[in-house]
Amino acid sequence: MSASSSHNTIGSADLSHWVRRANRAVGVLSPLWLAQLVLRFGLAVPFFRSGMSKWDGFLQLNDVAVLLFSSEFKLHLPGGPYPYPAPEIMAFAAGSAEILLPILLVLGLATRFAALGLLVMTIVVQLTVPDGWPIHITWAAMALGIMASGPGKLSLDRLLCAWHGGPQKS
Repeated sequence: MSASSSHNTIGSADLSHWVRRANRAVGVLSPLWLAQLVLRFGLAVPFFRSGMSKWDGFLQLNDVAVLLFSSEFKLHLPGGPYPYPAPEIMAFAAGSAEILLPILLVLGLATRFAALGLLVMTIVVQLTVPDGWPIHITWAAMALGIMASGPGKLSLDRLLCAWHGGPQKS
C-alpha cells in the first residue's frame, strides 16, 4: 500500500468517526418523543383553526361553511370539477372532524387513527384545492410520520397502555 492510499484510509476513518459523533449529538438534541409531540401539534393547529372558523356555536354551523361546500368548493376529479354531494352534511362532517381529530392528536389519544383521519381530509382538501399541494404534502408527511411512529411518550395512548399493562411502544 502506498503512503498516499494509507493517508486516504486514515482520513476516511477520521471523517467517518466525526460524522458518527455529529449524528449522535444531533440525535440527543432531537429525541423521538419531542419530534412526535411537535408533529402532533403541527398537524393539529391548521385543522383546528379551520374547524373553529366553521362554527357559530355548539353544533351550529355558520352560513359561510355551508355556502363554501354548496357553491365554492368543487372536487377536481377526472371529468370534473364536481360539486360536493350533500353540502350541509359535508360541511358538518368536515367542521366536526376539524375540531375532534386535532384535539385527539394534541392529547395523544387514538393518535394513529386521528392522524389517518387528517390524512384522508388532506387528500380531500387536495382534490378541492389542487394548487395548494405544497402545504398539503407537508400535512400528509406529518400525518404519515405520526401514523408510522406513534404518539410518543407524552400521550394519553402511552399512559393508557401502561395503565392496562399493554406494550410500552412509542
